[in-house]
Amino acid sequence: MKEKFVRERITSLRLRKGVSEYQMSYDLGHSRGYVYNISSGKALPPLKELFAICDYFGITPSEFFNEESVTPELVKKATDGLNKLSEKDVRLVLELINRLQEGKR
Repeated sequence: MKEKFVRERITSLRLRKGVSEYQMSYDLGHSRGYVYNISSGKALPPLKELFAICDYFGITPSEFFNEESVTPELVKKATDGLNKLSEKDVRLVLELINRLQEGKR
């Protein structure tokens, strides 16, 4: 099950970033079929390469494996931004999040 998740997560992040399998393979320093082999289920990246893939997308391994987060790269950017705000401003953002979630119910 996790193998499928890894393949689908890489594909999803790659598509959101707007790069081809070939371009991502090249950017990571591999042959043109490297990402294709992962996406098609022929191979899985070793741990060292998974870390490189996370770096490529600007996320941590924990964010990569967070199945609840559809857009981990955006959540990371939001978290990084929140860490730079005052406590008062963070509370305002949290209030806005709560208000938006109430609207979905």
